[in-house]
Amino acid sequence: MSGSVSLGVGIGWRPEIDLTVERLPGVDFVEVVAENVHPDRLPESLRVLRSRGVPVIPHGVGLGVGGAEPPDPARLAHLAACARALDAPLVSEHLAFVRAGDMEAGHLLPVPRTRAALSVIAENVRRAQEALPVPLALENVAALFGWPEDEMTEARFLGELVEMTGVKLLVDVANLYTNQVNLGLSATAALDGLPLSELAYVHVAGGHSLHGVWHDTHTAHVPDAVLDILSELCARVDPPGVLLEWDDDYPSDAELGAELGRVRGAMARV
Repeated sequence: MSGSVSLGVGIGWRPEIDLTVERLPGVDFVEVVAENVHPDRLPESLRVLRSRGVPVIPHGVGLGVGGAEPPDPARLAHLAACARALDAPLVSEHLAFVRAGDMEAGHLLPVPRTRAALSVIAENVRRAQEALPVPLALENVAALFGWPEDEMTEARFLGELVEMTGVKLLVDVANLYTNQVNLGLSATAALDGLPLSELAYVHVAGGHSLHGVWHDTHTAHVPDAVLDILSELCARVDPPGVLLEWDDDYPSDAELGAELGRVRGAMARV
């Protein structure tokens, strides 16, 4: 695997569960939302984890490389500063459209998968890579809709973007499941099409079904169906890392530990 860092199994660090993350056994790495930390005033918990040698990955949600405008230099500078302060092995973000001008979308929206959009996004990714001191990985999003002018699948679009820029992949199998349930897009077909040789790490998460629509809320146990997709991925490639996201309605330490055990179990099926 070209240049991927071995990470293991991890969990998303959140202020509400900072002590839990510190004391949970088997946490090999963590991820922190970059917009929620200041590199000059890192939370004590993150400093404790780093002192133990636990890798911490800044995970951005607001860069918006999928927009028509170049990435905001201030946002890039913040990501770079977070990477340096945390001695991070890489930075991750989303392949998403988040704003136009000063108007925020409020969601991680899918990009139009056209040749014209690919050219613009590739240039945005190159600008981001030049500004960051470590490799960049991009995450597939849970799409609320598909653009009618799409010319290629998400897997092919990401594959061509990887080929053009050398960007790494953060594959969210929960998002693949969401798109399968809500849009009828096969998760297995996506795994078959993605350039998994450039995988940086993987996300898993739980959610809720409401009136037949799956909501990727990161507030529940990971469904077996999502773990099945993780196993399918592991049958194709040995992932450098797999990270559990849980963002609210936090369960007990024991339940979170059990979730990490379920993740390891799904990885070991192959």
